[in-house]
Amino acid sequence: MAISLLAQIGLPVLVKGLAEGLSHIKNPVAKGAAAALSELGEAFGSGEISEEQMSELHRHMEAMEAIESKERQVSLSQVNESLRAEVASSDPYVRRMRPTFGYIIASTWGAQMFALAYIIVFETDQASLVIDAMEKLGTIWAVGLSVLGIYVYKRSEEKRGIVRKTLFDSDPLQYKSSEQSPAPQRSPYND
Repeated sequence: MAISLLAQIGLPVLVKGLAEGLSHIKNPVAKGAAAALSELGEAFGSGEISEEQMSELHRHMEAMEAIESKERQVSLSQVNESLRAEVASSDPYVRRMRPTFGYIIASTWGAQMFALAYIIVFETDQASLVIDAMEKLGTIWAVGLSVLGIYVYKRSEEKRGIVRKTLFDSDPLQYKSSEQSPAPQRSPYND
């Protein structure tokens, strides 16, 4: 992702922007980095770095982007493979895992919110401690609720019979109907 940003903006512009931003930070390491980046920016501007060297830099950035793209493709294919295995499983628990996870998250979230409301109303002197403790749980909740959101979104697609093309298909913005790529059809109560 950073490599595509470099390719779009251009390294000289990015170096100049970073040098300018770092120069305003009151830290010796940031000041040193700003000075080094300023020198690099001047080298770009004065032609000390040749066009051939810039071309080699761009080739290297393209190669790194291809490697990152391949890594993302492998990661997405593994996620898709595990979702397909879940849907195709004959084990009722595997098929019910998403709703079970949803109920657990919802009940835990509800219990936490009721506890917070109780503390705020009846134990006001302890409210700041409890709110601080709940704030520290933010990352855990972000992960759990993100997973739940993906589960709900995927199940909604399954129920509608829509299979979205992946990022690596020719036109990722088009949808396939269920006649072209049948989505697994099952009743939520007949597992």
